[in-house]
Amino acid sequence: MAQEKGCTPAQLALAWVLARGDDIVPIPGTKRRRYLEENLGALEIRLTADDLARIESAFPMGAAAGTRYAEESMRAVNR
Repeated sequence: MAQEKGCTPAQLALAWVLARGDDIVPIPGTKRRRYLEENLGALEIRLTADDLARIESAFPMGAAAGTRYAEESMRAVNR
């Protein structure tokens, strides 16, 4: 879909977050100025209702839910 829109996957993801509402603000982390400039390109991407439906169909709410680390890794951190 990013290719169809002529943007990077990161820009598409940020555009999706921006499309969630005026009360939602993405806070992308970046190490380099070029990535900051790339991220700003997301402001130019317009997602239609069909685009949003495609994204939400591919990645339904809760699909990425769960713990951040495996249980064994968490035990190592919580000693």
